Amino acid sequence: MPTIVHEFAWPDRVVVGTVGLPGSRTFYLQVRTGAQIVSIALEKQQSALLAEKIDEILDQLIAYEGNPFSIPTGTPIELVDNDPLEPVDEEFRTGSMSLGWDPTTVQIVLEAFPIVDEDDDELLDVAAVEPAEMLLVRMPVGTARAFATRTREVVGAGRPICPLCGYPIDADGHTCTLPGA
Repeated sequence: MPTIVHEFAWPDRVVVGTVGLPGSRTFYLQVRTGAQIVSIALEKQQSALLAEKIDEILDQLIAYEGNPFSIPTGTPIELVDNDPLEPVDEEFRTGSMSLGWDPTTVQIVLEAFPIVDEDDDELLDVAAVEPAEMLLVRMPVGTARAFATRTREVVGAGRPICPLCGYPIDADGHTCTLPGA
C-alpha cells in the first residue's frame, strides 16, 4: 500500500495549538496551504521538543562561520500568529518525527509519522513496513522561528506549577505530594 504524504512545500500557516482546557488539552500541529488543512495530534512533550530543536537548528546556522543565509534571531513581527486553530479534523496521532535542513530552499524540513501499533500481528518486521501516512512540511526560516516561539507559548500556557512539589495545579485543587507539606 503506498504511503499517503500530506506535503506542504511553502505553507500559508503552520502552528501548534490546543483543544480543551489545561490539564486535559490535546495538542495539534496544524498546517494550511490555501484550502488544504492537515491537523495531527501530538504530545505536549513532542511539541516542546520540536520548538527547542527548531530553534537549535536555526541558532546553529546563525553561528556557523560563512553562513550565507539570513536567519532571524527572533520572530519577524509579520509572522506572529496568535489565532486559534482552524476546525480540527485529526489525520493521525504522531509517533515519530524528524527534522532537517534544506540549504537549497533555505527551509526547515519536518516529517511526522503516525504511531505504529506494536500489537498488530501482521507487522512481523516493523522496520520493513512503510508507514501508511505521513506529514511533510517545509518551513522558511522566519516561519520556523515564529512556529517555535508560538509553540513554546502554547506549551507554557497550561496549568500552573506548584512551587513546592513541581507538579501541575489542577483547577479543582491540588494535593501537594511534597513530604511534610
